[in-house]
Amino acid sequence: HDADCIAHAWQAQSQRTGSFDATCWPCDAQDFSLSSATVHPAFATCPAALGLYAVVPDAQWVSRMVDLGVPTVQLRFKSDNRTAIEKEVLAAVQAVTGSSTHLFINDHWQEAIDAGAYGVHLGQEDMELAPLDAIRSAGLRLGLSSHGYAEMLKACAVEPSYLALGAVFPTTLKRMATAPQGLGRLAMYAQLMRGRSLVAIGGIDLERLPAVMKTGVGSVAFVRAITAADDVAQAVAQLQSCMAKHS
Repeated sequence: HDADCIAHAWQAQSQRTGSFDATCWPCDAQDFSLSSATVHPAFATCPAALGLYAVVPDAQWVSRMVDLGVPTVQLRFKSDNRTAIEKEVLAAVQAVTGSSTHLFINDHWQEAIDAGAYGVHLGQEDMELAPLDAIRSAGLRLGLSSHGYAEMLKACAVEPSYLALGAVFPTTLKRMATAPQGLGRLAMYAQLMRGRSLVAIGGIDLERLPAVMKTGVGSVAFVRAITAADDVAQAVAQLQSCMAKHS
């Protein structure tokens, strides 16, 4: 899929410029058939720069992130028990109430709507199954995962509130069908998708953060760099400081 997208974009670029240049990688939105005209009404907007984005397993972790001043948090609660999901999502929404933290709920869109969450995050497979119109009508923001050109273009057709780009580096947290994207590709994605709210995710830690920020993304998501830290408060403070320095 990615090869097809790039081939078509290169062809469009060559036709537009009047020549083929093998050294000029296509990064212009129009060469990928991305226009300002939206296929669907856009979802509610979120900040162009969502900042430090913590992905956490339960409402208690959400509360900890609020206390530490984390601007964006995703609840990735794994359960098949509907009652447990409803309870956890509601507790997470209550944890951010009155704070400036933006809360996205991973996968559980119905519970997110019912609890009045700020937004929902969906993977590519979930995007096809979830009733996007219902999420939009409820006023929730929508974040979508993408792993390469084909999935980015597919996600853009929905006009989500933000687009997650990954996995940037190898990660053991999820079984990935695609190879890590790397910093070079991330920079090209960020250039192609400029003007949109972008979140880099996958294997990012404090050491790798400055290079990730240089690509032009407005937000970086962290999982183990926060949840597996010996000192969570210190880890968050260091990540926040590094992002502020390089933004």
